Amino acid sequence: MNSKQFRLGVDAGGTFTDFVLSDGDGRMHLFKATSTPEDGTAAIADGLSQIAQALDLPVREILSRLDLCVNGTTVALNALIQHKGVKTGLICTAGHEDSLEIRLGHKEEGHRYDARYPAAKMLVERRLRRPIRERVLVDGTVHTPLNEDDVRNACAFFRAEGVEAVAISLVWSVANDAHERRAAEIVREMLPGVYVSVGSEVFPQMREYTRTSTTVVNAYLGPVLQRYVDHIERFYVKNGVQSPVRFYQSNGGMASTGAMTSRAVGAINSGPASAPRAALFVAKPFGYRNLITIDMGGTSFDITLTKDGVTNINKDIDFLRYRIGIPMIQVETLGAGGGSIAWIDPMGLLKVGPHSAGAVPGPACYMRGGVEPTVTDANVVLGYLNPESLLGGRVKIDGQASHQAVQTRIAKPLGLTVEKAAYGIYNIVNINMINGIRRVSIERGYDPRDFVLIAAGGATSLHIAGLAREIGVKTVLVPKLASGLCAFGQLLSDVKYNYLAACPMRIEPDTSFERIGQQFQRLESDAISALGREGFAREHIHVERHLDMRYRGQVHECSVNIGSMDVNRETIGSIRQMFDNLHRQLFTYAEPESPVEIVNIESTVSGMIDQPPPQAIGAGCGEVQSTVKTRRRMIFGKGTDVETMDAPVYDGTLLGARDVVAGPAVIEELTTSIVLPPGWRARLDASGVYVLTDGDDAGSV
Repeated sequence: MNSKQFRLGVDAGGTFTDFVLSDGDGRMHLFKATSTPEDGTAAIADGLSQIAQALDLPVREILSRLDLCVNGTTVALNALIQHKGVKTGLICTAGHEDSLEIRLGHKEEGHRYDARYPAAKMLVERRLRRPIRERVLVDGTVHTPLNEDDVRNACAFFRAEGVEAVAISLVWSVANDAHERRAAEIVREMLPGVYVSVGSEVFPQMREYTRTSTTVVNAYLGPVLQRYVDHIERFYVKNGVQSPVRFYQSNGGMASTGAMTSRAVGAINSGPASAPRAALFVAKPFGYRNLITIDMGGTSFDITLTKDGVTNINKDIDFLRYRIGIPMIQVETLGAGGGSIAWIDPMGLLKVGPHSAGAVPGPACYMRGGVEPTVTDANVVLGYLNPESLLGGRVKIDGQASHQAVQTRIAKPLGLTVEKAAYGIYNIVNINMINGIRRVSIERGYDPRDFVLIAAGGATSLHIAGLAREIGVKTVLVPKLASGLCAFGQLLSDVKYNYLAACPMRIEPDTSFERIGQQFQRLESDAISALGREGFAREHIHVERHLDMRYRGQVHECSVNIGSMDVNRETIGSIRQMFDNLHRQLFTYAEPESPVEIVNIESTVSGMIDQPPPQAIGAGCGEVQSTVKTRRRMIFGKGTDVETMDAPVYDGTLLGARDVVAGPAVIEELTTSIVLPPGWRARLDASGVYVLTDGDDAGSV
């Protein structure tokens, strides 16, 4: 990247679309636009207009000088949440039509004995699951040849039903994919234009139900994502982009448009997956490698955990009640955002979320027709947010509307003052978020007190001090780019693809590891060739290997990261020890004397992108009182007790390196506000990061 080039990261959230532009000198520029779910290009055009105005350059010139244009999207996630994918058909081995509904007998945690808990909505109707006579055995031999007439009859039925996507998942295709490949040829021949998702391509690993479910989700979302990606790419090209347009994946890396549309299931957690990469960049100057990144936007609250510089990866999980096998950054998502609606349940108890006012109509104060009180409205009542405008004055709001909504819908029915009602909303959403943080930390064997909290998202900094105090975290990092941290993380990430294969074998004294070596070489040769076609030289391609291992007789595997290590008789002892150590960490015990087997293998292959230089801001004047822009009545509390205080509001754009602000106070940046309760202080580091520390151990949320 040179001084004439720009890089653009765009993160399209449920309420706002964030833009981070990096110039050739490493400076980062943050912009926000209201999301437009009906047409994502409208929000992008708005953001680009802001960028052009700030840089005093035409949009076409900025776009023509991009050497990286990457986009995160919630399109696939929203389609799955709202069940707005396409009509999908399934071709499966005869006798396996119902594996999607049987779900291995699985029932969600907390509902195992609840007979009234509804079944998951099937993405493929029962009549659209067509059985095919064929059978491959575990060793790859063909027991029953593929009946091509069955496939053709299924295609004729799909055509009559108006199916837009077809998933193909046959038993033991991971041992021999010839039948799946032939079936796909017939489908493409008879149904041109229909999206085809093939199990041995989407998830070529052991576990028939996981493979079928992943393949179906991929088919269900594929055409939706393809239309979106094509529309966004055409918009960029039409307006001057000459470099490849890339999209962000759930695995924490970028992908080409072609790879993204063929693996639509990989876009489900596209937005929050980039936050950990940005968090590591933010924390690096301070030497922190144990991080919990929390991202509170307008619609949701996302949590990721990074231990020793490595972010947790999930495989074979249930996401929104659908089993997905591909590797994904482990994200805990809650319906807790600035737009989360406060309401009173039939028992007369105050609740917050999961329903959100979204971008339209939005919180009551947005003046777009919203009348329900939201978390944002509560923050206005508490004095934490400017009651007249947000985003540096770009978004005008009506603070009185927030008071009216909280008063009418919450305070009056519960017999509370409007201040106590607002603080109750604030308190409850904090408790919801704390429970989410505990799920990714304490419930997985990590002590959150050993971690640093990193703020991402526009609303997080309003709550993060209270969250940290409750879980015992003493240090919080809030970058000036917090509200666009995911978009920033996209600019730091590499192009990343996961290549998977099944390779079952028992580890015994006479085991030959030649087959596993050949499998790794095949996967990595294909991956390196693909990245080469995308313009990456071999020296900029990094390969990392994983083995799914288990003790013989176990049902589930552990994914062991072996780096670039070859698997042979000289290394298997070290690999076995790595597996035992990981098993002990995850499950508190290991069985060093028990036989072990390898089930699946994975090569993660990355095209490395050069990183921007560290950020730097000038020293402050030391007179922080000169940066106070106003004072406001603010409400702080402990438990159910609240206290009104007259507290200063600092202009964050005027603060410099080493400036220190003590609470109670609010620091207003252009796109976020940082609340400092009594006892907290914030020091602005030269890297552009506020370091928040708690001097009051006795406090609570």
